[in-house]
Amino acid sequence: MPTPRLSVVVTRRLPDAVETRMKELFDVELRDPDTRMSRDELAEAMRRADVLVPTITDHIDASLLAQAGDRLKLIANYGAGIDHIDIATARQRGILVSNTPGVVTEDTADMVMALILAVTRRIPEGLAAMQKGDWAGWSPMAFLGGRLGGRRLGILGMGRIGQAVARRSRAFGLQVHYHNRKRLRPEVEGEVEATWWESLDQMIARVDILSINCPHTPSTYHLINARRIKLMKPSAVIVNTSRGEVIDENALTRGLRAGELAGAGLDVYERGNDVNPRLRELPNVVLLPHMGSATLEGRIEMGEKVIINIKTFADGHRPPDQVVPAML
Repeated sequence: MPTPRLSVVVTRRLPDAVETRMKELFDVELRDPDTRMSRDELAEAMRRADVLVPTITDHIDASLLAQAGDRLKLIANYGAGIDHIDIATARQRGILVSNTPGVVTEDTADMVMALILAVTRRIPEGLAAMQKGDWAGWSPMAFLGGRLGGRRLGILGMGRIGQAVARRSRAFGLQVHYHNRKRLRPEVEGEVEATWWESLDQMIARVDILSINCPHTPSTYHLINARRIKLMKPSAVIVNTSRGEVIDENALTRGLRAGELAGAGLDVYERGNDVNPRLRELPNVVLLPHMGSATLEGRIEMGEKVIINIKTFADGHRPPDQVVPAML
């Protein structure tokens, strides 16, 4: 007698290739149209599914998990970040959680460099002038930015993405510095030619560009606050492609408006898509809609990892990307 196929609910639209493969393997419910599920819809999905495939837009807290049915045994997250899922409560209820680590490392590192160039070379200002038809021709003093070569880049969080940023930065002639909870092994540190700073305060006071590449945890919440912004050079810029909660957005806005920083490039925000309107008014700020990992190749690879995690679980084994306490 054939084994019944797992009931899988996917909360957002995924690439066609991923959805097609899921339909071949599982009894899958796909999301159409591609809108965020309401809290009630999410609770109902968790009651009828064996496996839930959420994304970063689905906040699965203890209250929501309490409404999950007995069927739900795996939350196969589509994405590497897991701060939107109450892992401890899920474990208490016997629900495994998996994610998709390492897939978007190179894509996100590419976007870090794009934001650094956009801010320091004033690319959006030039683009806006061209689109408005305001360009009067070349001038020696028009749209002057800054040269990257010789500047100091400080990387906050030297995991996979931070190291990928470091490798790219050397090609631009940047001097790489980093702050991490643990110092890299000597061979890794030598490979990326990076200088470790035990003190975050001391590092940010000396760098010209600060790239934030650490996860959001209780210890990193508002790690970049008003006090630390005042430590930075007035000519420095901040780039964030990790989690918006790492920066006190109000403090950043005040610092930029007061001239305490030269600019910022942001792909993530403290309150999701509710972006501080005062940030939009500043010409020295580049704002992107959380697109650091948005490549078709990356999205398909994420889906493939989700499928492998579900299929392995269906076969009675531990998902290869199961989130374990050591990762929390």
